[in-house]
Amino acid sequence: MNSGHVRQPYLNRLAIDEETPRPLAVLNQSFVSGTKTRWHSHRRTELLHASGGLLVLNTEGGTWTAPAGYALLVPPDVPHELAAYGCHQMRAAFLSGAALGGKVPSDCRVVAVSALLDVALRSLADGPLLYDEDGRGGHLAALAAEEIALAPEIRIALPMPHSVRLRKLCRALMQTPSLGHDLDDWAEQVGVSRSTFTRSFRAETGLSFAEWRRRLRMLHALTLQAEGASLRAAARTAGYRSPNALRDMLKRTIAETFPVAG
Repeated sequence: MNSGHVRQPYLNRLAIDEETPRPLAVLNQSFVSGTKTRWHSHRRTELLHASGGLLVLNTEGGTWTAPAGYALLVPPDVPHELAAYGCHQMRAAFLSGAALGGKVPSDCRVVAVSALLDVALRSLADGPLLYDEDGRGGHLAALAAEEIALAPEIRIALPMPHSVRLRKLCRALMQTPSLGHDLDDWAEQVGVSRSTFTRSFRAETGLSFAEWRRRLRMLHALTLQAEGASLRAAARTAGYRSPNALRDMLKRTIAETFPVAG
């Protein structure tokens, strides 16, 4: 490591055996804001829910962001890294295929966390890992699994395109969301016509380039605010003309994208 770089804090290895003979196992995980995991995967489906702040999940296929009141659902065997901003405690739940009734998710998701699921996860995390399956722990696990299966998905993923040139462009934007080039500029950088650029981008991500960039800027602003940045600083860094423009965009987008959990 270059001695001039600040050492990145990492989450410690989770103190759980994924072969724990329980269909659902939950534990509390504490960390400092800005902590990031190394790339890893799990044999079980994983649900990640923070008490506050923001959780950001990265895979080769895209980025998923979960604010307070929402959780990340990660399928088995999907390599990923996790970053946490503005939060200090998270519950990590590991579910077997049996716990999900065989309905194992095939892709990452952001799901709403009901008040009932929140209480069940907290209670399981505070109790024994090897809970009595015929007692309180077993009832809580069954309740949590049912709530997870019923949780509505929030479609706010930031998918990554497949082609090398488009991925390179997207990674550049993720590093500097405020870049303000127009479509013709981006198409020229990729080396294709404007129509080919827009058509290829939508085909590979399912989003128009304008919508993808809007999501990126919103998620970047949310991350900055979770880290304690002022609205003005978040707006400037994310590429907005003024704090009011960011405030209006956040209100509109969050109202459309993040319905009230419950």
